[in-house]
Amino acid sequence: MSAYAPLKDRVVLRRDILASLVVFLVALPLCVGVAVASGVPAELGLVTGIVGGLLVGCLPGSSLQVSGPAAGLTVLVYEAVKEFGLGTLGAIVLVSGLLQLALGALGFGRWFRAISVAVVQGMLAGIGLVLILGQLYAMADTAQPSGGLGKLGGLLELAVAVITDGSALTPFLIGAGTIAVLVLWPRFPARVRVVPGPLAAVALATGVVLLLDLSVAKVEVQGLLESVRPPGLDDFGRLGTVAAIGTVLAFTLIASAESLFSAAAVDRMHDGPRTDYNKELMAQGVGNTVCGALGALPMTAVIVRSSANVRAGARTPLSRVLHGLWLLLFAALLPAAIGVIPLAALAGILVHAGCKLVPVRELAPLWREHRGEAVILVVTALAILVTNLFEGVVLGLLLAVVKTAWEISHLHVDVRELTGGRMVVTITGNATFLRLPRTMEQLEELPKDRPIELDLSGLRHVDHACRVALENWALRHNDRGTEPVTMRPPMVGNGQKSNGG
Repeated sequence: MSAYAPLKDRVVLRRDILASLVVFLVALPLCVGVAVASGVPAELGLVTGIVGGLLVGCLPGSSLQVSGPAAGLTVLVYEAVKEFGLGTLGAIVLVSGLLQLALGALGFGRWFRAISVAVVQGMLAGIGLVLILGQLYAMADTAQPSGGLGKLGGLLELAVAVITDGSALTPFLIGAGTIAVLVLWPRFPARVRVVPGPLAAVALATGVVLLLDLSVAKVEVQGLLESVRPPGLDDFGRLGTVAAIGTVLAFTLIASAESLFSAAAVDRMHDGPRTDYNKELMAQGVGNTVCGALGALPMTAVIVRSSANVRAGARTPLSRVLHGLWLLLFAALLPAAIGVIPLAALAGILVHAGCKLVPVRELAPLWREHRGEAVILVVTALAILVTNLFEGVVLGLLLAVVKTAWEISHLHVDVRELTGGRMVVTITGNATFLRLPRTMEQLEELPKDRPIELDLSGLRHVDHACRVALENWALRHNDRGTEPVTMRPPMVGNGQKSNGG
């Protein structure tokens, strides 16, 4: 057995090295594209990818998932930079990382799995819609309107500009060609698909631009060290506003939920060690704290890179650590290579990524099987499009809570008439304020001149609103001069017996 151990170790090492190269090639265009779409220097996306590999890759939690800048946070980062400035972005990311560390240390990691899937899907769908709309303008090298509705309303004007203006048509065709390559790439032969689709699409678009000498906007290069700008005391001082606090909470919630949902998905792809959710949340917190200190983008665990890592045959965390090393070497040794990439190609990659965030195929089956969940998903997505990310997610969470409360508030009212005209009203289930209007209507329809026994012993839960309403109904019935209502109290709550109301 021991004679085969060195051979086995060499096989695992070779697989991890090859997997790290695949993940590096997938991550490179995405890191740059997410940074550019977020309104920050391209190098900051690489910084986050480097930290996600070299630092988070060494920490316990999930052994095979890969962290870095995510398309799902692009919209929120863009809004934060626009409202607070690039320096304050670092402070926001740092504080969010510290919150993740605290939540993981307190054991809240597993509770993020309790967030409604419909809310998370709606959140990602809303982000996808805003991302698609914004990057369509970037594909045409045109300034994008503010707000989701503004972007939606400007599509007709954008279409006219693309058709009539050559300076907009050329980059738009580059972006459209990039999307076409990404869509068709899975149909190419396996030997061709050894190169990841995003890298192939960007390389082809860059080659066409250079070969034809097209005049399109390209990525601006500042240099890795020049782009790193740690936040100052003034930047932390701007975090006292309600808007800044809301942004910090949104970063924390979304980055944590996306990372832990990604971990659950990655665990289903392999037979290795399972994820420790609290440790993974703390690892993400360490990564975001460091990224914030460097003034870089926030990070999450990213399912695209993680699934590429698993499919490439990775067996240990070494693959994700090495992918961070390759990103560092590329950013340090070949920074000029970034400067030849057309922005329209990166915009095309993000439009494609945004489309994947919108669960179009899953919506119809979800509507047939769980209409309430489908409504929550759609409302959350549209709310994000109309308002902003934080308010949309809060609305989605509130809808999920109301839906759950409604579903568990099953209440049954049974009326039986005994000999002598006496009536027994039995109420069973969970009495909450959501079912109160219908219950009171049924009680008010009972005859006013009959003695009534109100049996509440079958109730599993009675909230304060229902208890008060039932007692008041009994008092009103007694005031009509009939025999007092006999009430058998519920076996839950304070359970005080009441005869005659």
